[in-house]
Amino acid sequence: MAGLTRVARNRNATAYLAAVLVSSFGTSAMMLAAGIWVMSLTGSSSLAAWVGFLLWSPTLAGPVLGAIVDRVPDRRAVMVGAHAVMGLLLLLLLLVDDRTDVWLIFAVMFAYGVSFVVTDAAESAVLPAAVSADLLGDVNGLRMSASEGMKLAAPLIGAGLFTWLGGASIAALDALTFFAAAALCLLLRPGTIAHQAESVPWRERIAEGGRRLWEHPELRRIVFCAAAAMAVGGLTGTTIYAIVDEGLHRSPAFAGVLSAVQGAGSVAGGLLAGPLQRRLRPHVFVGVSAAAFAAGLLLRALPSLPAVAVSSLIIGVALPWVLITVATRVQSDIPAAYLGRVSGTVALLTFAPGALGQATGASLLAVADYRLILVLGAAVAAITAARCLRPVDRVPVIHM
Repeated sequence: MAGLTRVARNRNATAYLAAVLVSSFGTSAMMLAAGIWVMSLTGSSSLAAWVGFLLWSPTLAGPVLGAIVDRVPDRRAVMVGAHAVMGLLLLLLLLVDDRTDVWLIFAVMFAYGVSFVVTDAAESAVLPAAVSADLLGDVNGLRMSASEGMKLAAPLIGAGLFTWLGGASIAALDALTFFAAAALCLLLRPGTIAHQAESVPWRERIAEGGRRLWEHPELRRIVFCAAAAMAVGGLTGTTIYAIVDEGLHRSPAFAGVLSAVQGAGSVAGGLLAGPLQRRLRPHVFVGVSAAAFAAGLLLRALPSLPAVAVSSLIIGVALPWVLITVATRVQSDIPAAYLGRVSGTVALLTFAPGALGQATGASLLAVADYRLILVLGAAVAAITAARCLRPVDRVPVIHM
């Protein structure tokens, strides 16, 4: 509670978290509405599924986008500009009228994904300069709580507003939240952020993110453990409808209830993340989180509603803990001049495996029982936990 009180008294922390809260509301509403909008215009579920791919595909260019952000002396201006530009681009969706305009939705969603990566790279440098090191874990945890909390209500509000007024109303609402987030980011007063004018070739500049990450044994370990956990999350996440249908004998809509329980777990996990990070070494915290994730997956394989509900809560807590720890350690361990590149590299390493896991899980479901997939995922998560919990060899880091 002491950490939360200090966050509440910190102007920079409250301005940043308010921006996250506002933008997360609009984002959560828009991400659902965009797919519904494409589906209603085209009647194609395949085209609607492309919305999700376009949103997350820019993470593949994370190291490149991060290197570009590192070239900008004022990273706060990048945050403000990214929010403002996305607000303007969303207003273009007011021009969508029929199926021939679907390309415009796709283009804006791709830009949305680019803004995620760019904003994250800028935030990774701004936050350590805006709040004290001992508050970083609390702020990152509260950021996760705010983001996940919005996912509980915003999609329902967005779907209702879409049904009532159409997709343009969601686009306008989301644009307003981006403009509000840009204004809140202007309230941030970070200290000096190190910046280096580099003359090295672009290829070397992009590769620098991976090299800096490799220099930190503990950070390197938890990033690769996070990659494994996200791959398992993608693999096992595809089983949700099979769990509801074959395991619980409920209608597909019941998946929404389990998602809400998982979201509630993420909110609680975010609130607990800061205090726990002060008490546990990063690799221990990630290892314990991976072990809890493995236990949650095993519970999901049981044909019992209480067991599956508890598993959703555990998974909702455990996976965000992994991501929060990685974000906090990157911000703490990497020099500010390289944070964009390292942040982009970490985004690539953690989110790309999740997409591959989803594709693998969807393929396996066609030939294997969903319980086998869950047990396989639990085994990989348990191995990940064991590897992460091993003592870390301390190697002196040399910054060139």
